[in-house]
Amino acid sequence: MSQEEYQYYIDQSVAILIDGNNIELSLQALLKKKNALLDFDILIPKLLGNRGLSRLIYFREGKSISSKLATRLLDQYHGSVVPCHKSADIPLTIKATQIAQKVDTIIILSGDSDYVELVRHLKGAGVRVEIAAIENTTAQILIDEADLFTPITEDDCYILKSYRNKRSSKN
Repeated sequence: MSQEEYQYYIDQSVAILIDGNNIELSLQALLKKKNALLDFDILIPKLLGNRGLSRLIYFREGKSISSKLATRLLDQYHGSVVPCHKSADIPLTIKATQIAQKVDTIIILSGDSDYVELVRHLKGAGVRVEIAAIENTTAQILIDEADLFTPITEDDCYILKSYRNKRSSKN
């Protein structure tokens, strides 16, 4: 990376918007396990490089959102979890358009082709748009429209051990 490219990355402010349901289902398909989760300590630095994180918002359908996840995202990344009535598509899209003038780059964690028009809109407004998702469950049109696609791999995940497994392993 040249000095000019390096400086470009340092000066960028980034928002990360996560379609939690889409990513969770894709992780489960990738790893063939229901308890597969993103390892934010690995993934976030990988996505940011030397850029500054302005905000991180995890959108999730349903009322059963882990309070541990919400607390961890707040403590580690000043992030928040937003419960959605139905799908995350509309709330994520609204938030992206609201913050577009406040950041240089928006990274969307989802492979859903429903975000194609959002990506086009944001790019038309001068915002760099990156997509991070599991490659084999990501719509090709979304990859093609983004300024950058970063595949989420097994290395970016971990398997949550259930309480029952922890107890039995201690005995």
